[in-house]
Amino acid sequence: MKSYDAIVLGLGAMGSAAVQQIAARGARVLGLEQYTAAHDHGSSHGGSRMIRFTLYREQAYVRLLARAYEAWRQLERDSGQPVLAITGGLAMGRPDHSVLAGGMRSAEEADVAYQVLEPADLRRRFPPFAPEPGVVGVYEPSAGFLRPEAAVRAYLDAAARQGAELHFDEPVLHWEARPGGDGVRVVSAQGSYEASRLVMTPGPWAAGAAANLNLPLAVARVVMFWFDPPAGIAPFLPGRFPVFVCVPDGGERFYGFPAHEGPCGGVKVAFSLRLTPCTPQTIDRTVHEAEIALMKEHLARCVPALNGACLAARTCMYTNTPDLHFVIGAHPVAPQCFIACGFSGHGFKFASVVGEILADLAHEGRTRHEIGMFSPARFGGARSLAPAPYV
Repeated sequence: MKSYDAIVLGLGAMGSAAVQQIAARGARVLGLEQYTAAHDHGSSHGGSRMIRFTLYREQAYVRLLARAYEAWRQLERDSGQPVLAITGGLAMGRPDHSVLAGGMRSAEEADVAYQVLEPADLRRRFPPFAPEPGVVGVYEPSAGFLRPEAAVRAYLDAAARQGAELHFDEPVLHWEARPGGDGVRVVSAQGSYEASRLVMTPGPWAAGAAANLNLPLAVARVVMFWFDPPAGIAPFLPGRFPVFVCVPDGGERFYGFPAHEGPCGGVKVAFSLRLTPCTPQTIDRTVHEAEIALMKEHLARCVPALNGACLAARTCMYTNTPDLHFVIGAHPVAPQCFIACGFSGHGFKFASVVGEILADLAHEGRTRHEIGMFSPARFGGARSLAPAPYV
């Protein structure tokens, strides 16, 4: 049976960053992934993920995000691959809505520049939008998007160069922890492995039997759409069009990105809160005409220049916690095991710093980053989290 300093389960956004950071510290590390590298079955795909400081969330997130930006830029320098694109970001809605008011508060607390744009300013600066009376825009120059597949591949390539052993198409069946915090065993479809530390980044599979976590996680189906602007793609290109969040009165919050996938790639948009419960095994991968029609209604109202043909639509999954905060930290009853899951639809932008945190925990058992609010133990029921014994 092969033995390692650490094993990482799941090599999506968080796992790929963690396995690279662990390998960079000279540890013998094994990464196990049930699918291929940068696959499209979970939550780390779709061509783009938003990154911005105007988060309308607790300052712990804003502080982590400052380090995440630095780490994403470091990944670009090390890999030579474009991962982070700064395009500016716009939130549109009533000024007292939590998305806008909270976003401005977050920016002020982080000392990040932003501008408030009145409807006439919005239309002049970003012609594709059609702001309604009473709507303002909060524009953040430092916002942009990440390329998720490119980021995952860059981390995995770096991990391999630094000596990590990476296994793909190898599902994990279960894991066991030795009592007293001394060692783990992981059993996969291909073999059995031992390590001093275990890092679990299973994405939506965190709610399944193999993860054996028993956390109150809810997995949901989300649809991403790509639309073809009827008058052409030019007004939506990076440099002319920002990442955006729109909160229409009486409608559903949705968001979108510049057209960065070429002239035939369209413009990506998605609803923020239209979530259908599912599991990785039961998710409906078909996107239905009624779903496309609903998005077209919102585009016709808020971004009419984008209300063209739907070029493509794909599904992905969110894994939500009851409080919508992340789960990051030591297993309550197996301190040699560390968990990162439940990223609740807003986690990808933090993957670079989450990888650093997990490497800290696996290497030293602690981290300088503020993660107390993410503790797996906050939900109680530590006894129900007991893993299978490894004896």
